[in-house]
Amino acid sequence: MATFEEKSFARSLWLASGLPSDVLSHLKLSEKPDPSVDSSFRIGTAAQTTIGLAGLSAAHFHDLRTGVNQNVVVDARHATLEFSSEMWYTVNGELPTGFWDTIAVGFVIFFETLIVLFFTAFRFGSHRQGILDILKCEPTRESVQKALLRWNAVDFETTAASHMMCATAFRSFEEWDHHPQGIATANSLPISLIKIGEAPKRPFDGSYRHPLESIRVLDLTRVLAGPVCGRTLAAYGADVLLVTSPNLPDLPLLDIETSRGKRTTQLDLTLSSYRETLASLAKDADVFLQAYRPGGLCEKGFGPEDLAKEKPGIVYAGLTAYGWQGPWKDRRGFDSLGVETPLLPKPLPMQALDHAAGYLLAFGINAALCKTVTEGGSWEVRVSLAAVGQWIRSLGRLSPQVAFGEGKPLPPRILPQDPEVAALAVTLLQAKGDKEDSNEGKSLKSMTAIRHAAVLDKTPAREIEAPMALNVHTASWLPRK
Repeated sequence: MATFEEKSFARSLWLASGLPSDVLSHLKLSEKPDPSVDSSFRIGTAAQTTIGLAGLSAAHFHDLRTGVNQNVVVDARHATLEFSSEMWYTVNGELPTGFWDTIAVGFVIFFETLIVLFFTAFRFGSHRQGILDILKCEPTRESVQKALLRWNAVDFETTAASHMMCATAFRSFEEWDHHPQGIATANSLPISLIKIGEAPKRPFDGSYRHPLESIRVLDLTRVLAGPVCGRTLAAYGADVLLVTSPNLPDLPLLDIETSRGKRTTQLDLTLSSYRETLASLAKDADVFLQAYRPGGLCEKGFGPEDLAKEKPGIVYAGLTAYGWQGPWKDRRGFDSLGVETPLLPKPLPMQALDHAAGYLLAFGINAALCKTVTEGGSWEVRVSLAAVGQWIRSLGRLSPQVAFGEGKPLPPRILPQDPEVAALAVTLLQAKGDKEDSNEGKSLKSMTAIRHAAVLDKTPAREIEAPMALNVHTASWLPRK
């Protein structure tokens, strides 16, 4: 199994979250997890560490409530494929197509010796149009690249941010380390737990079949990191209610896969009646998970202190792009592109920051739930993509010879599915919604997806069904068991 060095990455985050060291003996990781894929970053270490921490913390919470302890086993290659889970699922035997807009991969523009890279969220319609409005060009790669040549990288980045758009100038590690935001986040852990209120210790009765059974989670997240967190909590048995806005475009190619195990509803929080509905749900929730723009929910009365006052003992988990300190703390952002070679920027083989952040959020929520049992109180969990990126960087890099000579590429997206993907797949049925018209007159679909890589030997992941749409359930909780 894992060497001390490989397990030390999990150990440092586990202990920093205030959890008991003896529990770490139940975490079983792959020996030599890298290169698990052809990347100079230690993706295998990042994947098995974050997924392992999510699983171990769920198992520990189960132990605190039931007295049942268990081992958690994580294979690095399996974890790496789960880090790209949105690539492998099928619906009714078909692979979804159209994951990336043809302009969304990024732009590398040469100014003599200067390389400028912009990562823009062109796969989301509002961001696409916002960027095009700034550039005043047509929506083609050639037109965008020509328009960008008229801009200084940092000037365009700043202008995009002022219009609430996401575009980032490429910086070397050294340049980022000297940037004010890089300095502000330099010593930040990828996850932090903060006590935000007093509450009695959580009671327990020792009769739960799944680690998070009877735990209610409000999931107000979109795109990837937050939804991955909610999906993971659902796999451990939580009642996860995904709340999205009817005013925002859906992302079906991601939503279908990341909503596995959840129930889904929609609330328009610009209307007072729906804010009252959300407030009612929050009063009976155990976890409030959100990834709104910084301050967005506080303006509506759903900040961490607000909910800790209304529901003592709640765990409030938040995800931001750049953290809670520094000049960029209020900026929006998405998973970044990573540098794979010293010559040209090259994207990571998957959205590693998003997935790592999602599993670290799940770990932090589980750790905070453990504290509600052992200490009581209300807790806030904070994760930022910038800090997660810094943490992945801190794991070290592989030489190009090892990374691209020994690393195994991701399997091809083909049908029939590659044997490696097929061997890790689980089949889920479409959930029957509880609204009158949610499945009326429709044949239920089935999907296959990469099963959860954290194997809890006494309480396996619960992967049975998926809603496959964003508004098929009423805005209510299931009865507690």
